[in-house]
Amino acid sequence: MVCLTLELKIRDMKNLKYIAVASGLALLASCQSDKTETAGADGYTINGKLNNAAVKEVYLFELGDQQFLPRDTAELKEDGTFTFTGSLSEPSLYRITLDERDGVILVLGKGDEINVEANASDLNGTSKIEGSEDSQLFQELNKLVNENQAKEMELQQRFAQASQKGDTREMTNLQAEYEKLRFSVKDFLAKHPNSIVSAFGTLTLIDPASDFAFADSMATLYKKHMPESKYTKQLVDKLKESRSTAVGSIAPEITLPTPDGGTASLSSLRGKYVLIDFWASWCGPCRKENPNVVRMYNQYKDKGFEIFGVSLDQNREKWLKAIADDKLTWPHVSDLKGWESAAAGIYNITAIPQTMLLDKEGRIIAKNLRGKALEDKLAEVLN
Repeated sequence: MVCLTLELKIRDMKNLKYIAVASGLALLASCQSDKTETAGADGYTINGKLNNAAVKEVYLFELGDQQFLPRDTAELKEDGTFTFTGSLSEPSLYRITLDERDGVILVLGKGDEINVEANASDLNGTSKIEGSEDSQLFQELNKLVNENQAKEMELQQRFAQASQKGDTREMTNLQAEYEKLRFSVKDFLAKHPNSIVSAFGTLTLIDPASDFAFADSMATLYKKHMPESKYTKQLVDKLKESRSTAVGSIAPEITLPTPDGGTASLSSLRGKYVLIDFWASWCGPCRKENPNVVRMYNQYKDKGFEIFGVSLDQNREKWLKAIADDKLTWPHVSDLKGWESAAAGIYNITAIPQTMLLDKEGRIIAKNLRGKALEDKLAEVLN
């Protein structure tokens, strides 16, 4: 089973509940509001109450490109109440926190008057937000994602047990259940194309490598409904990087050195179905998958199927030894630059193993096929 987490992410950070505060709470000393009334439609007000708080200050952070940035601090009165006022240029995600470990995530828009209440011992888990539909949507999405994550972990355990027993029927059923979890998130995002929560969710939860068509269709809606949102712009930029290697696109050319010192080009294999296999001798999952790939190659190589192995190795001897040891008799190339490989850059490869299946015209028709999924797809196009 593919291990794709459904946790809400910001780049490499794993969950919005645990995002580290950008530069420490001390920075807020230079970011404090003067608490004057904010005039005009751009202003916002947050009235809150934190029960059982043992501190005297509460902090407001705004989500930047990669992390939360300090924006304001407010006095926490004896009864736990506080108020933030300010202005903003566009709707964005914010975090109310007492320290680095916990916080209430909300969406602030122009003119919003929001009421927040939570228990200081568990801000995220006990928060109640009124006056902001987007904030409530975010809470619903976060709840869905966390529930799906728990279910996914259970499915992975069951999948591992079924795999050990060789129970292919159970493995297929579990994979179908897993796909339902992924669909539930996409369904939620698709139902709210006017909300920045949906745009942010698509940006952080949807992998363009496997769901480019969905992400691209949502980006089209966001450009229509909220073209100036930073989340719309970030999503559009992200998709630009993946568009050239999306399913349906002609695979970009790869021309790299071969083991014998020559060079080989991907385009030389036109007229055959080609599996581009990104791998490396040091990649355990790649080596574990190789026997299955060898079996598929031997079964279909005389029916118009070829493999183009692109290694992210840096050591020539280890690369050649792995080819020989695993009996990989198809064409291989590598510039021996590891993750700095030219091919890895062109294809946006950030993890291996990764595969792309091309049709006879060199068009990408499937991605990341392994195991039974690869076997089924090859049977479909070659038998």
